[in-house]
Amino acid sequence: MTESMAAAARDTEYLLYGFAQSGNTYKVALLLETVGVQRGRKLWTPRFVDYFNGETHTPEYRAINEMGEAPVLEFDGQRLSQSGAILDLLAQRLDIYGPASEAERTEVLRWLLFDNHKFTSYTATYRFLRTFTKAPDPAVLQFLRQRCEGAWSVLNTHLSGRAYVLGERLTIADFSLAGYVFYDDEIGVHWRKEYPQLHAWTERLRALPGWRHPYDLLPGHPLPRRTA
Repeated sequence: MTESMAAAARDTEYLLYGFAQSGNTYKVALLLETVGVQRGRKLWTPRFVDYFNGETHTPEYRAINEMGEAPVLEFDGQRLSQSGAILDLLAQRLDIYGPASEAERTEVLRWLLFDNHKFTSYTATYRFLRTFTKAPDPAVLQFLRQRCEGAWSVLNTHLSGRAYVLGERLTIADFSLAGYVFYDDEIGVHWRKEYPQLHAWTERLRALPGWRHPYDLLPGHPLPRRTA
């Protein structure tokens, strides 16, 4: 971290470890940015994680997060990993976008688990192979694409007649599911044509105060051109 970044981190409540290509980091960054803009103050500072050059495999990073993943949220002398857990924590600490009842809490958890197991899981893996690897196995891509389409269809159907995942109110379930949907060009999907309800939902998210594309909100894009 540069001296300027360290100074900025001291002036904000949260330090977010991650990088622009990570949709899981983006879930957290978008929530923090949206809340910060609404409240008129800078809540967070990014700490770039050099994933593509192997930083998450180093002993130094494993001391930060034993799982070797991003994001990691640092606050009040603590560190927390896993985007779903971070979103839940922030909803409580910031008193926004959390469930309003026990029934809603169960519903939010249901969609966080669906996102982790199906929606983000397949979408992120498919996009990584399609965009960041050389000569991926076509059979593997086809398998993952079919899994993605199944998950996309579930959310598209669910959003029919709803503004957001739980109805008319934005929650952390929306932020979680939104992690990878704005990389649509890298995924190779046309939300408007193929999943119109999902597309309408993404447009509502784009209208949030402070919304920015992950490549504009987080450090690390574009990736350096490889010379060898």
